[in-house]
Amino acid sequence: MLYSPIKFRNVELKNRWVMSPMCMYSCENGLANDFHFVHYGSRAQGGTGLLIVEATGVEPKGRITNHCMGIWNDEQAEKLKKIVQFVHQHSESKIGIQLAHAGRKASTWNNVQTSLEDGWETVAPSAIPYQQGERVPHVLTVEEIKEQIQHFKEAAGRSVKAGFDVIEIHAAHGYLIHQFLSPLSNIRNDEYGGSFENRIRFLIEIVDAVNEELDQNVALFVRISGTEYAENGWNIDDSVKLSKVLRNHGVDLIDVSSGGNIHGAKISVFDGYQVPFSSAVKNQANVQTGAVGLITASQQAEEILQNGEADLIFVAREILRNPYLAVHGSFEMKEDCFFPHQYLRAKIS
Repeated sequence: MLYSPIKFRNVELKNRWVMSPMCMYSCENGLANDFHFVHYGSRAQGGTGLLIVEATGVEPKGRITNHCMGIWNDEQAEKLKKIVQFVHQHSESKIGIQLAHAGRKASTWNNVQTSLEDGWETVAPSAIPYQQGERVPHVLTVEEIKEQIQHFKEAAGRSVKAGFDVIEIHAAHGYLIHQFLSPLSNIRNDEYGGSFENRIRFLIEIVDAVNEELDQNVALFVRISGTEYAENGWNIDDSVKLSKVLRNHGVDLIDVSSGGNIHGAKISVFDGYQVPFSSAVKNQANVQTGAVGLITASQQAEEILQNGEADLIFVAREILRNPYLAVHGSFEMKEDCFFPHQYLRAKIS
């Protein structure tokens, strides 16, 4: 299964390997540069079925740091378009982009919140900082929430024009959308807070707005945190319930990660530790999922797929260590995988 194709709308991936979006903290003014061209291009040459560009801010205040990627203007989209064109012309990989807003976790460097002089005012659903001692974030008004939804919509439109095959909405890891989902970070008493239906409203309205910019040639994924490892917080039952709603709003795959919203949450980390969350969402919500979290070997990935725990395998650190992970796995498993024709003399049959 790992080297079998899979289709989302009209987007066919040649295999189930996905390069998970990972921040590179290497932009100026949100612009991709030569580093990003080589970084993403090399993974495409390594046979990865789908590459997803790092968390990309839909507005300047949505970045985690002032060196994060952005797509709030056309110049940024043009820089990304060159990467997309290279991937399409010189590999069989598809390429996606993760649209994000960091909310109260923005304006940081090396995991420390920067001063207002060096950063910016953060925003959130409620006046609750991520950790003690940080600035209290500005509480978004309903009008400002609508503006954020429009930012996601416009970013999606630019992404489509740049040629991306997949749009992923980042609703995990304690960033702005996740902050709305969780009753621990969202204590609003209006239509965007309180009940489960109200807390998911922001995400659902973003999904609907983004889908207005897409057609059958661009698929839509959403990344969620399956649980936030905190009493009375967002949990796997909530994730299953949310995923059923997302399925009915045209989301093609749920990328299931975990954590990130509660500072100091205790997480037991081991190989494949987040796979059970993907499995629960896939099998209880009847939706296609991606598994992520210390998946490092092709046989491990194959077993996850064979066991019906996920449909795609998202790989992060391991693909930083080994850009040719998909190719090497195909050698081990004696499967077909894209291999650059320039390198054929080195192919292991």
